[in-house]
Amino acid sequence: MITGELRSKIDKVWEQFWTGGLSNPITVIEQMTYLLFIRRLDDIHTQREQKASFLKKEIDQPIFQPKQNELRWSFFKNADPDVMYRLFTKENGVFDFLKNMGSTDSAFSSYMKGATFMIPTPRLLAQVVDMLSEINMEDRDTKGDVYEYLLSKIASAGQNGQFRTPRHIIKMMVEMMKPGVEDIVCDPSAGSGGFLVYTGEYVREHHGSELMKPATQKHFQEKLFMGMEFDPTMIRIGAMNLMLHGIEQPNLKMVDALSESNQDFVEKATVVLANPPFKGSLDREAIDPKLLNIVDSKKTELLFLGLILKGLKLGGRAAVIVPDGVLFGNSKAHQIIRKEIIDGQKLEAVISMPSGVFKPYAGVSTGILVFTKTASGGTDNVWFYDMTADGFSLDDKRNPIQDNDIPDILQRWNNLKAERSRSRTDKSFMVPVEDIRDNNYDLSINRYKEVVYEHKEYEKPEVIIAQIEQLDQERHQLLQDLKKMLTEDFTTDKSGK
Repeated sequence: MITGELRSKIDKVWEQFWTGGLSNPITVIEQMTYLLFIRRLDDIHTQREQKASFLKKEIDQPIFQPKQNELRWSFFKNADPDVMYRLFTKENGVFDFLKNMGSTDSAFSSYMKGATFMIPTPRLLAQVVDMLSEINMEDRDTKGDVYEYLLSKIASAGQNGQFRTPRHIIKMMVEMMKPGVEDIVCDPSAGSGGFLVYTGEYVREHHGSELMKPATQKHFQEKLFMGMEFDPTMIRIGAMNLMLHGIEQPNLKMVDALSESNQDFVEKATVVLANPPFKGSLDREAIDPKLLNIVDSKKTELLFLGLILKGLKLGGRAAVIVPDGVLFGNSKAHQIIRKEIIDGQKLEAVISMPSGVFKPYAGVSTGILVFTKTASGGTDNVWFYDMTADGFSLDDKRNPIQDNDIPDILQRWNNLKAERSRSRTDKSFMVPVEDIRDNNYDLSINRYKEVVYEHKEYEKPEVIIAQIEQLDQERHQLLQDLKKMLTEDFTTDKSGK
C-alpha cells in the first residue's frame, strides 16, 4: 500500500502534467515510465559497481561508461531544473541514451524505439524526478503499488480507447486458473500487463518455496509470462509494470496478434488469461488465414477466441472475457466458434457479469468463458453463474459497496461437485451439454435460468369496485365536514365572537 502522502504527491504531479498540456493519461504514464527506467538502470549499475569494488575487479557489464555519469539518475536528480532538462533533451543526452540501448539485457529497452520525450518544462521534470526519488525501489510491493496507482488513472480519466480490466476481476480469473511454476501464461492482448502481473503475484504467494530453485526461478523470469501487444506505448507500459513487480525478462512480443506476422503462437501456452478488444472489425486481408480457418469472421472478439485455441497446448486452459454477443449471437461465425469450444474442446464455465463492470469505459454486458483445449471434445456439464455484484457500484463512479459475488464464485468454483444438485433458480447451476446443443449452442444464462414467480391472489373485481366506492364516499364525507368547519369559522370571525 502506498501512503496517503505519496499518493497526494503523485496526484499533484499528475495535475501538473494536465496543466502543462498533457491530457492523455497514457502519455503521462509513459513519460513517468521513462524516468522509472533510467532510475532502475542507475540502481543496477550501482550494484555492479559495488560488487566490482568488493571483488577488486573491473565492473561486469557496465550500463554507463565513465563519460556518461551525467546521464545517471544519481547525478541529475540533484541538478538545477534547467540543467536537468538540458541533460534530457540534448543530443546524446539521457533520452537518446534510453532510445539507443536496445542491446542491453533489459526487456524494457528493446521497446524504446520510437519513444518520444514530451515533458514540457524543466520545472515539471524536476517535480516528477523528486516524487519518484521518494519511492523505495528496493521494495517490490511499494514500487508495484505506485505503478498500479498510476495505471488506475486510466480508468478515472475515461478519455482514451485503452480498456483497463478491473483488477478485482483479473484477480478472480487468475485464482480460478491457479497458475503454477511450470506453466506458460499468455495474454494475447496484454495492454498494461495486468493479467501477467497478478499471475506473478499468485505464483509467488502459492509456490514461493519452489521459486527458490534456480531452474524454477529461471523459468519464472524468462518463460512463464508471455504477452502480445501491437501498441508500442502500451507494450512499454506493460513491460515496466512487469519489471516493477519483479518480472525482469517477460516474453513480450510487439505484434498484431491476429495478423499473419504472428506465426509463432501455435501450441505455446498452458494458460491463457485475456480480455480481448470488443466490437472491432478488421480487413480480411489483415487477418491470419489460419484463424479464418477456425472462425471465418472479421470481428475481433471471435478471432481472438480462434487465436487462443491455436495458441494453447493440448490440455491448456483459458479464461477469457467476451461481450454478451459472443454467448448468443446468431451469425454463422458466432455459432461456429461456440460449437468448436463446446464440441471440439471442453467448455467448463460461463460467468455472466453485470453491465457496469467496465464503467466508466462502457456499459457493455460481458461474460467469462472458461475452457480447456482437448481437440477431442469432452464438454459434459457447463457451470453457469449469474454475477450481479462485484463489490463496486455499477455506475460511472464505481464506489466500493458491500454486495460482492466474487468470494461466492471462487468458493463454488472450487467445489463444483456440490453445484450439480443446485436448481436453475439459484445463482449458479450446471447445464448438461445436450441442453446447450438443443438451444443452438446458446450460452446466455437467461436461456437456462429459471425464474420463480410468487403466486399472489387478488380480490374479485366487484369487491375492489365496492372498496373504491366506499373510499369515495368517505372522501366525500370528509370534504363536506371540512367545508362545514370552514363556514362556521368564517361566521364566527364576522360576528366577532
